[in-house]
Amino acid sequence: MKIDPSFIWTAFVSLLSAIPTTLMITAVSVAAGFMIGLIVALIRMHRIPVLSQIASAYVTFIRGTPMLTHLLLIYFGLPLIIDALSAQFHWGFRSASIPMITFAFISFSITAGAYMSEVIRSGLLAVDRGQMEAAQALGMTSWQALRRIVFPQALAVSLPNLSNSVIGMLHGSTLAFTVSVVDINAKAQIVASTNWKFFEAYLAAAVIFWGLTLFIERITALLEKRINLYNRGGVA
Repeated sequence: MKIDPSFIWTAFVSLLSAIPTTLMITAVSVAAGFMIGLIVALIRMHRIPVLSQIASAYVTFIRGTPMLTHLLLIYFGLPLIIDALSAQFHWGFRSASIPMITFAFISFSITAGAYMSEVIRSGLLAVDRGQMEAAQALGMTSWQALRRIVFPQALAVSLPNLSNSVIGMLHGSTLAFTVSVVDINAKAQIVASTNWKFFEAYLAAAVIFWGLTLFIERITALLEKRINLYNRGGVA
């Protein structure tokens, strides 16, 4: 096999147009997943009847099944539900009008929520319970104590694992091509299909993913440095 270095650069340039799609999928799934994970973590920690059991089952099921399976279940199952409800209530809306990327958003958010709930829960459990009691003794409500005292410390503890979750979702976004979303991986396949130089195209994709991963790691390192500076009583 003869490698074509010039095509690696050609593929690299062509793949740049797909970066916004990949980043958008990652950003939406991480943001929505964080909110889902926070709610699930709080429900499980406070052992709310019924809801805590549902939350535990959700985390166990999602973490115990492949990410691709979640995507396919949403892709094939959600249209059936929407169309059935539309027919039942005589809505004008049909699943065919849903953009393909929406299925990726929903599926990856659900997946990220389960994994992030464990990260957030471990961070919250790492904060001394006495700090919550001290804050309440000073007259703070439970929500104020969580927002001002517990959450900042839990975030500092969870930051490395949250960074890993973001990187995991970035890499997992490559599955979006299975529902016809043109991300970096799908773009590489399209570019390579013109002359069957798949190795060069996927090598260019790997370089882009590597660069994005290094960027996320760099941002995380800066955040950790800033948080540690405040923890030592320094000034940013």
